[in-house]
Amino acid sequence: MKITAIKPIVVNADMRNWIFVRVETDQPGLYGWGEATLEWKTRGVIGALEDLEPLVVGQDPRQINQLVRIMKKQSFWRLGAIGSSAASGIELALWDIWGKALGVPVWQLLGGKVRDKVKVYTHLGMGQMEAVYESLDEELLIARAQKVREHGYRAMKIVNIPYTHFTANITDLDRLENTAGRLREAIGDECEIMVDFHGRPATAKTALQYIEVLAPLRPLFVEEPVPPSDTAGLAFVRERAKVPVASGERLIDMAEFASLFEARAVDIAQPDLCHCGGFTDARKIAAMAEAVGIGIAPHNPCGPIAGAAALHFAVATPNHIIQEEMVGAVPWYNDVVSKTPIDMVDGCWSVPQTPGLGVEIDTVEAAKHPFRQEPIHPVHAKLSDGTIVDW
Repeated sequence: MKITAIKPIVVNADMRNWIFVRVETDQPGLYGWGEATLEWKTRGVIGALEDLEPLVVGQDPRQINQLVRIMKKQSFWRLGAIGSSAASGIELALWDIWGKALGVPVWQLLGGKVRDKVKVYTHLGMGQMEAVYESLDEELLIARAQKVREHGYRAMKIVNIPYTHFTANITDLDRLENTAGRLREAIGDECEIMVDFHGRPATAKTALQYIEVLAPLRPLFVEEPVPPSDTAGLAFVRERAKVPVASGERLIDMAEFASLFEARAVDIAQPDLCHCGGFTDARKIAAMAEAVGIGIAPHNPCGPIAGAAALHFAVATPNHIIQEEMVGAVPWYNDVVSKTPIDMVDGCWSVPQTPGLGVEIDTVEAAKHPFRQEPIHPVHAKLSDGTIVDW
């Protein structure tokens, strides 16, 4: 069996362009689907896929470990976020091919299931951009949170930390404290809440000020309280915070996660299968985390192929806690798939039984949503004096 082509398909989903990756083989009707979505980097990822294609065409798609090494090492320059996302999309498709060839679901190839269902969560507006990132209005936030509960979710994430820099002001802290109290009252104690800081505080102590007022909300975790490169600051926060601390969505290399774990800088790690090397490296990251008592809650705000991959990973990963998903990001989310393994029952995904990833793209429907420049939201992430800050 040989790989004959790598074919990307770009589908615009408003907030982001999904990048689907189809890996074709010389076996009639046998191909695999992966996803390499990377926000605001679509053109770069497509170029990286074109650069990686000559390295893998002619190779046996079942030799996944070897192909990952080829993509990482024989391209000479380190891949970075763009190249690693392209390689991840190819890698996920290879597992889809292998599972289809053997007639078994991918989670079986990953060692078999360790759970009978997978806890999931979504965002405000079911993942619509304006609801996720424009959620500082208290009344809108609470109304949107109630809508998420009405859709059957038992967990949700909010992104309502004010745009910050090196200090937090009293008004912002008081507003956050009041909103947190009203939110918990509105949706009840049975619903898990996570708060994504998006790396907005520039210092660990500023992050701790926000965490202190959020503590009565009893969040499942707070996410990325400081920028991702600040491991020392993250460790400082994690040591002092009264709630679990998560981070890792913007890390792409196993060595970066190893440093995070060595510093005991998180309680929960958040690798993204579309960026960190697919199943191959995500499994290693999860194993490293498990060895030092750290849980896994993978990042996944992407498309239906990424969701399918996340499902199989969760089924087979012992220290998996909860899975992010955004099936409501656009009204036609499920129209672009003619087959999906995702079935949510009582706030959880069921374990799939179909071979491979169990997902199939309807290319006719996908073509109705061609590439479009994503909204340039970061222009809004600035302080009143014009200072640009993390968003």
